[in-house]
Amino acid sequence: MSAISELSTLKRRNGPMTAAEKKANGRDNKAAYIFLLPWLAGLVAITVGPMLMSLYLSFTDYNLLQPPEWVGLDNFIRMFADARLHNSLGVTFTYVFVGVPLQLGVALLIALVLDKGLRGLPFYRSVFYLPSLLGGSVAVAILWKQIFGTTGLVNQALAMFGIQGPGWISDPSTALGSIVLLHVWTFGAPMIIFLAGLRQIPVMYYEAAKVDGASTLQQFWRITLPMLSPIIFFNLVLQIIGSFQSFTQAFIVSGGNGGPSDSTMFFTLYLYQKGFGQFDMGYASAMAWFLLVIIGVFTAINFIAAKYWVFYDD
Repeated sequence: MSAISELSTLKRRNGPMTAAEKKANGRDNKAAYIFLLPWLAGLVAITVGPMLMSLYLSFTDYNLLQPPEWVGLDNFIRMFADARLHNSLGVTFTYVFVGVPLQLGVALLIALVLDKGLRGLPFYRSVFYLPSLLGGSVAVAILWKQIFGTTGLVNQALAMFGIQGPGWISDPSTALGSIVLLHVWTFGAPMIIFLAGLRQIPVMYYEAAKVDGASTLQQFWRITLPMLSPIIFFNLVLQIIGSFQSFTQAFIVSGGNGGPSDSTMFFTLYLYQKGFGQFDMGYASAMAWFLLVIIGVFTAINFIAAKYWVFYDD
């Protein structure tokens, strides 16, 4: 083919599509939509539909037995006078603000150790990741309840040294701490992400720092943390969102009643009690949307603050 014919063919390809090309492109699009149809149907039926329905119910008085009755903003106004809801918010905030930093700190520490090139690294990586797969399960929550019960493994170990431990779950001062510890224990997912981020930091930065006489701690503060800040930010956002939605641990460990003196009454647990315990579905829907707003606000704050401490290597 001559250069002129090649140029004309290229122009024809880059120019407007012919009728045949448009017809073929339309067939491709139809095939794509057909393959996407099950996912789109699930999105509408399982996600978007229930969300819109819950938004409507949040403005109604609905008990699952009678038709919803429109009450406007009454459900949201009730929240200002609901002392138990205020307590659940305090418990949830404590769980998030204490559990998330501790979990990320432990995950980063373990990732730093594994990044040193230990023998059998895939095995250790799998072992440390396993709690993240099981941490939200009912079985592990029941196991945790047995470990920190009055006659659990922790108190049995303390008894060997002549120490009588408290009922960690039945004591209001320690009940929430035991669930926070369960959350910290499931550090596997952020650890894997941290480990992948550490492997992406160029070695030449550390070599140059050693030549300049920088200590290990200085290298960590001046190189590791800034280069790892996008990964820290990613893990922080995900863990905050997930922690606000925690339910299984509190429900199983506390027996579904919020624990002693409502010390483990998470916001999600109180929402469950209102919706499926007292059948106050309208109020529960309003609580769900209030939780969505809280998560959205904290996520927005993280993104706004990120520009002051997250470093992107361009």
